[in-house]
Amino acid sequence: MTKTLTAREILDRLVAFPTVSSSSNLSLIDWVEDYLDGFGVQATRVYNDDRTKANLYANVGPEVEGGVVLSGHTDVVPVEGQPWNTDPFVVTENDGKLYGRGTCDMKGFDALALAAVPHALERGVKRPLQLAFSYDEEVGCVGAPFMIAEMRDALPPAQAVIVGEPSMMKAVSGHKGGYGWWIHVHGFEVHSSLMHTGVNAIMQGAKLIEWVNQLNETLMRAEPTPLAAQFDPPFTTAHTGRIWGGTAHNITARDCEFGIDFRLVPGEDIATYRDALMEKVAEVEAAMQKIRPETRIEVTQRFHVPPLQPEDDGRAEQLVRQITGDNGSHVVSYGTEAGQFQEKDYSAIICGPGDIAQAHQPNEFLAVDQFKQGEAFLGKLVDHLAT
Repeated sequence: MTKTLTAREILDRLVAFPTVSSSSNLSLIDWVEDYLDGFGVQATRVYNDDRTKANLYANVGPEVEGGVVLSGHTDVVPVEGQPWNTDPFVVTENDGKLYGRGTCDMKGFDALALAAVPHALERGVKRPLQLAFSYDEEVGCVGAPFMIAEMRDALPPAQAVIVGEPSMMKAVSGHKGGYGWWIHVHGFEVHSSLMHTGVNAIMQGAKLIEWVNQLNETLMRAEPTPLAAQFDPPFTTAHTGRIWGGTAHNITARDCEFGIDFRLVPGEDIATYRDALMEKVAEVEAAMQKIRPETRIEVTQRFHVPPLQPEDDGRAEQLVRQITGDNGSHVVSYGTEAGQFQEKDYSAIICGPGDIAQAHQPNEFLAVDQFKQGEAFLGKLVDHLAT
């Protein structure tokens, strides 16, 4: 049997793996798999297409129904260009805070979940803990659906899924959906002095980005539904965060690429927004092709993260409220794999240590008190599964 590590020791190990979404997470997965194997727990990997990344899931305890899934992601956002005061891949404790990339979002919860494994085995849980660690959450919850599909077939049905995104250990029962499209405007290059004979992909793409601005203004003015009113902001939003294009200032841009993403209030239909986007794309493309027939606009869906719908008497929500004593109503505007689990008929809730305001920031930190609250929460969860 392997040496039992504390949650803090596990956190140190996990943060040391620089699992930025653009890189492989296999070194972390190797370590987690070896650690679980030391306790006799067999883990299963679900690879991406080129096998450079993997999800991992495991059943801890008896192979019976009624367990609880602890779900977290293994990837983190980049640190380049951020003014860190410490090494982002070394956990540094100072003034009651654990600094490091991913301490809050969300290797802190992953460490707590792994630390609960030997405790669950020692307590002799009558219903299992099921671990679910995914890749590429930070780029649209890309990896989790493949893992969830396998878990549904391979593991006994669980009564609840707890996604440990930072929620200050509150029971978050709803989140917005996330849907993203990648836009590639194919223009036609000419000297800018003759720009009327070419098609500037950047200037044409700007028409779509301005459409996003106008859509947001319309959505902001609308009266929110009772459910939407719980969110901040209380409406669906559209966003463009990055843009590429052009060759030189005096050449009409041949290419322009950017994303258009929607964060959708639960209950709204993404098809409405998709159809409106495609209608605007067709309008801009038609105007381009009147000048140069060979120009076009290519649209590719990047990700699809369904919203987490608040459940009526949901088992996951009941369980988390029972353990935490939290009876408040909480929803968030960020997306998680909770909606993907719910889409596959799991009862899902978000509850994890830390403040989402710290996620993705330079000098990201997890408060030690939050880490301890998370540890106490999982201790009570194990006790629940043992009775």
